[in-house]
Amino acid sequence: MMRQYKHILPLFVLSALILSAIEATAQTRPRASRIGVVNPMSPDHTSYLEFYEFEQVDVQPSFPGGERGLVKFVNNTREYPYNEYVARQQGRVLCSFIILTDGQVSHVKVLRSSGHEALDNEAVRVIKKMPRWEAGKMWNTKVNVRCILPIAFRL
Repeated sequence: MMRQYKHILPLFVLSALILSAIEATAQTRPRASRIGVVNPMSPDHTSYLEFYEFEQVDVQPSFPGGERGLVKFVNNTREYPYNEYVARQQGRVLCSFIILTDGQVSHVKVLRSSGHEALDNEAVRVIKKMPRWEAGKMWNTKVNVRCILPIAFRL
């Protein structure tokens, strides 16, 4: 009686191993987050832009010139607002933005304010002026990636 099942047992063990490997890879793949955007063509006027977090992607988006180029761009583009400069106001603005699959910067917003609206607006202006980035990749496909960047205003 046992001889009949002798050939089935290795197949059963092999299929169990394959299923557990498939489950493990499905669990390790990060899910994309979604952000609502206005789409006038949809019936409810909304649609969603899917994006991955900077740490989740296989190849992270890169600024032309790398980190050094990014710091140089921010320092050369940032202009201290006059009223805040005269009042000796300082602060740090934490901004988020999405690098689209074509490298454009999109969906810029302030995550943590400096406490001074003019400094916040200047940080957003600087980020919106950024040139195209090299897009991030997930599974060798270009994807939208959310980045977070602090911009400091110090005297």
